[in-house]
Amino acid sequence: AEQRMFAGYRRPTGKAGTRNYIGILTSVNCSGSVAKFIAKAADQSGLLDKYPNVDGIVPIVHGTGCGMSSKDEGYATLFRTLSGYAQHPNFAAILLIGLGCEVMQIADLVGDRKIRPGGDLRYMTIQQTGGTRKTIEAGLRELEDLAKMANAAERVPVPISEITVGMQCGGSDGYSGITANPALGIASDLLVRHGGTTILSETSEIYGAEHLLTRRAVSVDVGEKLIERVRWWEDYTARNGGEMDNNPSPGNKRGGLTTILEKSLGATAKGGSAPLVDVYKFAEPVDKKGFVFMDSPGFDPCSVTGQIASGANIVVFTTGRGSVSGYMPTPCIKLATNSEMYGRMSEDMDINCGDVVSENVSLETKGHEIFEKIIAVASGEMSKSEQLGFGDVEFVPWQIGAVM
Repeated sequence: AEQRMFAGYRRPTGKAGTRNYIGILTSVNCSGSVAKFIAKAADQSGLLDKYPNVDGIVPIVHGTGCGMSSKDEGYATLFRTLSGYAQHPNFAAILLIGLGCEVMQIADLVGDRKIRPGGDLRYMTIQQTGGTRKTIEAGLRELEDLAKMANAAERVPVPISEITVGMQCGGSDGYSGITANPALGIASDLLVRHGGTTILSETSEIYGAEHLLTRRAVSVDVGEKLIERVRWWEDYTARNGGEMDNNPSPGNKRGGLTTILEKSLGATAKGGSAPLVDVYKFAEPVDKKGFVFMDSPGFDPCSVTGQIASGANIVVFTTGRGSVSGYMPTPCIKLATNSEMYGRMSEDMDINCGDVVSENVSLETKGHEIFEKIIAVASGEMSKSEQLGFGDVEFVPWQIGAVM
């Protein structure tokens, strides 16, 4: 009955951002250093001093883009990831930098389609521009123009139905499945009830508990899409000499988790009780409202990278052992599963969910607290990971296939 709002950035695509960054996106590892050089030169020159509405310039660099097939699943996955970041609503503008001879060609990424309407995408290759120094100079000129455009964006009231939350857990422990994860599940249900979207991922960490999701699928086809991804993982791990049921890390085990089933039951609790609307491949654009699943590894930075590429403009991350990370351009809210760890690492944690056990706080109450924090951070409140400056190294595309 009540339409909740947050203060967000409406983009020409109709989507809404929770931050207002300029991104320097790279097509290949070989252009990563130059992208960082451009961002550093912009910072040293005080380029953004005149543009107070711009949150910052974010270089997005990675370790792939070449030495790969141009036709296989790995290429398609990287293409979706880079395209998703190029179109992300938390970026007001994008400068795309390539080397020139890589497999992941700039021309293919841009193509003849308007991946960003309004002229807020610029691109160049280092080889064609004339080398490192000339590319830095050309990049700074483009950033000046893009900053003027980005600075025109202002926060306006937006329905919280435009919030898309990527839900993650990392460094899980024996408390995860009874405190932070089910509390996040309640917050997920609240957001879905208001028309928003939540994304559960980490296929290797719902293994053995997938039936808890398929029984909530809105159709047989949706349920079968999830099972198909599980079967794909069984084959993928077997091909690479791994085992799906050998997932808990040493830290998980020290925290009280001994089997993948225990870990999966806790991880699945993040998904609350809402119907499973659809299942997506890694970095596929999420085009439906409600609770969805996106296929990904359990490696947190990689999984979050896929969720952001799919459209997540907020990330909520539960941890029992004490994970530290952040994911520009999307703010990350950290939930501690136990009060002891929260006491040690409170500078990294946004909310303590350990009080569900230590102080008998109800999961319902904690879920509403998380829900309100999501709205506050979406509206501009800085999360702990943002305050600490995380986000430079957490862009980790999923590399599938042979490196050639």
